[in-house]
Amino acid sequence: MALSCIIVDDEPLAVKLLESFVAKTPDLELLGSFTDSVEAINAIKERRPNLLFLDIQMPDLNGMELAHMLPEGTKVIFTTAFKEYAFESYEVSALDFLLKPIRYNKFIAAVDKAKDWFGNHGETVQNPVPAPQMPTSEPTTIFLKVDGEYRQLALSQILYVEGMKDYVMFYIEGQKRPLVTHLTMKSVEDMLPVSLFMRVHRSYIVALDKIRSVDRNDCLYIGEEIIRVTEAYHDKFIQYLNSKFPGNKQ
Repeated sequence: MALSCIIVDDEPLAVKLLESFVAKTPDLELLGSFTDSVEAINAIKERRPNLLFLDIQMPDLNGMELAHMLPEGTKVIFTTAFKEYAFESYEVSALDFLLKPIRYNKFIAAVDKAKDWFGNHGETVQNPVPAPQMPTSEPTTIFLKVDGEYRQLALSQILYVEGMKDYVMFYIEGQKRPLVTHLTMKSVEDMLPVSLFMRVHRSYIVALDKIRSVDRNDCLYIGEEIIRVTEAYHDKFIQYLNSKFPGNKQ
């Protein structure tokens, strides 16, 4: 029985150790590793792993809080240096509790316990990456940390995203002020579905269905903003236009 998994731990060395354990464990497939719990929850919702190797003590969103936000079918194996959290882990029905420093034999025992759980509960364990010919189910929301709290934002509300150094601003339909959060443009680009959003500038990602018009200078009119498609993203955007309007030639 193959199980897919994601690792979330704010300590890079702990992540590398778990990655090495996963790599040498048969029937485990790693879908991603994260040191930022806010970025992780969006990936977990999209990729829906069977297992989550999750640290408890993390800044911002801690492991217990994240565990309450998981999609159905994702089970947790906690990893922590603090054994006093063991009892609390039962509140979120964790499959196991690994105390750091984690030894490989303990890791294997936890994975075996997970295999038994999925087998005994009649869960269907599938490869989370669909075959190319099959339709994919994309996320409809993302979580953002804004003003110290976590907000769930519907993708359909987003007009465009603007990056400024280590922060990004989400411009929302019907709202004059953007939502500001501490993320990179690359991480935002990774979390937004490519069928709905496209990066057209080093500092801008746009919602494709919110573009009102495109002028001859490759300027997009969206919301109250005019965004120019820069050379680095021009060819990809023109391919998108041609797919929508086969007669369009630029």
